[in-house]
Amino acid sequence: MTKKNLLLFSLGLIFQLGLANAENTVVPPAPNGIELPKHYKNWRLIGVSHRTDNNSLRAILGNSVAIEAARKGNTNPWPDGTILAKLVWIDSQHPFFATATVPAALKHAEFMIKDSKKYSSTSGWGFARWLGMEQKPYGTDASFTAECYSCHGKAKDTDHVFTRPAELP
Repeated sequence: MTKKNLLLFSLGLIFQLGLANAENTVVPPAPNGIELPKHYKNWRLIGVSHRTDNNSLRAILGNSVAIEAARKGNTNPWPDGTILAKLVWIDSQHPFFATATVPAALKHAEFMIKDSKKYSSTSGWGFARWLGMEQKPYGTDASFTAECYSCHGKAKDTDHVFTRPAELP
């Protein structure tokens, strides 16, 4: 192996190890014990939303159970095993297209996990949130879920989920 090839191989290996390390970064669980779902960044899109009250853009992703339920219209109730991820960014104006709203800083990533037995006290949903790019768990203790559940109570008629799956052709 030439010096040039050895150098390229070494740089490639260092790059791959860096990516693997970044993917394996340990993120502390939420105060209620829910762990950040692995590989959620590879989940498929279910819907999007824009909140004007706090100027945020949201992409709602789902695990395979959620995607199948959304595509078949089986979302009221969502099946056990569903995990919904909501990635929330502060919105901003596109620098080259003034009428376009685009994501700025990541505000948080939040999750709803459907398990009718485990989370029976919150209508079958477990809640968790991690703040910013550093993915700091939200809340000081498990009582933070009362905040989530009280808001999602407004969506009682849709299994406590605000998200409307986007229609696809």
